[in-house]
Amino acid sequence: MTALSEWLAMGGHGPYVWSAYLITLVVLVLNVVLPLRAHRRLLQVEARRRRREEV
Repeated sequence: MTALSEWLAMGGHGPYVWSAYLITLVVLVLNVVLPLRAHRRLLQVEARRRRREEV
């Protein structure tokens, strides 16, 4: 168990390293999620516009 805790501590640099990994993960997730949400929103707007034009 000490080997794992030593590995996680990374010689005292653990908080910096793990926070950098966390920030990177958040940015990567946002790079996927935000365009998908924007695409879905665009499709909804276009569908509403088409329904208005059909009437």
